[in-house]
Formats: sequence, C-alpha cells, structure tokens
Amino acid sequence: MPKKIILPEGTGKPLAPYVPATQVDNIVYVSGTLAFDEQNNVVHVGDAAAQTLHILETIKKVIETAGGTMDDVTFNHVFVKDWADYAAINSIYAEYFPGDKPARYCVQTGLVKPEALVEIASIAHI
Repeated sequence: MPKKIILPEGTGKPLAPYVPATQVDNIVYVSGTLAFDEQNNVVHVGDAAAQTLHILETIKKVIETAGGTMDDVTFNHVFVKDWADYAAINSIYAEYFPGDKPARYCVQTGLVKPEALVEIASIAHI
C-alpha cells in the first residue's frame, strides 16, 4: 500500500527527519505535535492549556488536510512534562472530543524543548 505524506499549508520544517503525518488507505498517523510556530519556537510558554489548544488545532489541520475531521481520531498518545498540568490539558482536550472519546494513554516525560509542556500524537481512520 502506498503511503501519502500529509503536509498542511504553512507547515514549518520539522526539527528531525519526520513529516506531520502519513496516510495509508484510510488511516492517518499524525506525528508527535508540540506547540510550535512555523520556526519551531514554542508558543504559549508556561501555559499548558494554551499549548494544548495550539496542538489540537494543528492536529485538526493535519486531519482535515487528509480529508477527515476530529471525529475520525481513534487514538491519542499524550505526553506531559508535569502532572500538575494534567487538569488544564484535559479541559481543552475534552472540547475537541465532546462525543465518543478516542482511546489514549498519557505519560509524564521530558520533551524535545524545555518550554514544551505537552505533546500529542494521533491516529485517525477516515
């Protein structure tokens, strides 16, 4: 099965050898997404809710570029820098998945840039 690279308009150059997403048939694999601007600077420093909003808007743009919606997301991988931000992250996360929730896991870990508070990777079936 050939894979298709998903590059939404305005996508910045990744920090490492990866793309925002790949699609095979109707499955879209969205790379780990951080709250980056187009120059890979972390935005909303110190605000986990605002970073989560930025990340989910970026993921939404990727999924829509592939022809889907956030309702097509079936699994999320959530990485948090500090459990103290868990409630703030979930408050925004719940707004993007108001109906049937996707499966997910959430782990605490260090992230690629010290200002990053959350990272989310997704799988969608369109």
